[in-house]
Amino acid sequence: MSATPLLRTPESRHRVYFQDCDQLGHLNNARYLDYFLNAREDHTTQHYALNLGQLAREQRAAWVITKHHISYLKPANHAEEVLIRTQLIHFDNTSLVVEMQMLDREGLRLKALLWSEMAFLNLTTGKRTDHSDALMDMLEGLDVEEVNYEPDGFDERIRELRHELKAQRKQAGIAEE
Repeated sequence: MSATPLLRTPESRHRVYFQDCDQLGHLNNARYLDYFLNAREDHTTQHYALNLGQLAREQRAAWVITKHHISYLKPANHAEEVLIRTQLIHFDNTSLVVEMQMLDREGLRLKALLWSEMAFLNLTTGKRTDHSDALMDMLEGLDVEEVNYEPDGFDERIRELRHELKAQRKQAGIAEE
């Protein structure tokens, strides 16, 4: 009997709150990070039974963000419901890269894209440490190999996603704005 494969690209819906918006009624640029990271934490808890705080206590190690690469493409407006997808697009023995997409409610228009690079650090020494074998196995099962991750390929990834979503809208008979 084989184990059920993990959901590699979980998604969830989130409402844009007034307190998180700027004077134009758009989600404040700094708040995108909160929405993305909160969604990813929800996804890891719900879909992978991975409690990041518990992992840190048990292994005395945790992922620490070393770099964000973000692009704001279309505004997320007050009271709008957005769809957030997260997925692992790269990992090695001591680091990983998570891609997070914010889309419109239907999941057909890309509003923002974030790549978060993270290092796995020993909490005692503050230095990089290797993922455990169990974590490496889990990461292997989560890695979205269809995304060709290149550290300098962020803009190309945006073009690729926009092209895919445009084709999906065309197939669904949704007119372009």
